[in-house]
Amino acid sequence: MKVSVKVPATTANIGPGFDCMGMALPIYNTVTIEETVLPGTGVEINVIADSDSIDQLSLDHIPSDENSIVYKAVELLYNSIGQTPSELKITIHSNIPVARGLGSSSSVIVGALVAANELLGRPADEVALLSIACEIEGHPDNITPAIVGGLVISSQEDDGSVIYRRLKWPENWAVTVCVPDFELSTDIARSVLPQEVPMKDAIFNAKRLAMFVEAINTEDSELMKLALQDRLHQPYRMKLVPGLENIIANLKHFDNVLGCVLSGAGSSILIVSEKNNLDKIRNVVKETWADQNIKCEIRTLAVENNGAQIVSNED
Repeated sequence: MKVSVKVPATTANIGPGFDCMGMALPIYNTVTIEETVLPGTGVEINVIADSDSIDQLSLDHIPSDENSIVYKAVELLYNSIGQTPSELKITIHSNIPVARGLGSSSSVIVGALVAANELLGRPADEVALLSIACEIEGHPDNITPAIVGGLVISSQEDDGSVIYRRLKWPENWAVTVCVPDFELSTDIARSVLPQEVPMKDAIFNAKRLAMFVEAINTEDSELMKLALQDRLHQPYRMKLVPGLENIIANLKHFDNVLGCVLSGAGSSILIVSEKNNLDKIRNVVKETWADQNIKCEIRTLAVENNGAQIVSNED
């Protein structure tokens, strides 16, 4: 039996929603799991670059054995029903840039889980899949939209369960994703964050997250300009993304730009705007990064309202 699952990219945090907010985007990885017939072959994992924007060298560093997060996700699912995975061939077709803050690791975790769950006859429901995926990833901000799609606020509770609610992204707002030609590992981006933050910064983010939800629900552009501000992670990570401060400063001259934030931990950035002057916005980013000798790929994308989907199931 062979199952293939298509999983969207995700952008997390989106300003004030540190570790609790994420959104699915229409860029996809596809994970295929096949039961092999040769006993004793174990687990084989192959990663294939499906896009010219994917650096094969970065994929070559992804573990292809039992140390892979993909294998660990499958193993947890099998163990949850008292089984051990064996004789599986896992193939990842990669279109989501690696180490760019676009949820590439979450996508392969989710894809492997959903495919393995289908192979096993769907013993795990959505609640269980979310819990297992977050056990691997550590937080739900990318995992949840990868599974359910859309814009999602989520929380991993003390018992491991995940509570989430979807918000409807306003149709009049554009999301422009700017992907530079350099990686930024999540471990490095996490390492610059303080263990504790001032109470005033925590309060600031609580207010901004409340504003974010209200701005989304009422399509209030002026409120969204305030809501996308953050004091918990972005100020500490700015120095890891050359040119970001200049990009934010240069975009302030555009009335239709609601905000510019890191996508996840970076290195990609996310620009939220109204749907006019998009070419000018893209040119500002390209020119500002060009001054730093940084090349980039820029796409204005719709929100992907579908999460992981089974695209083929062969007996």
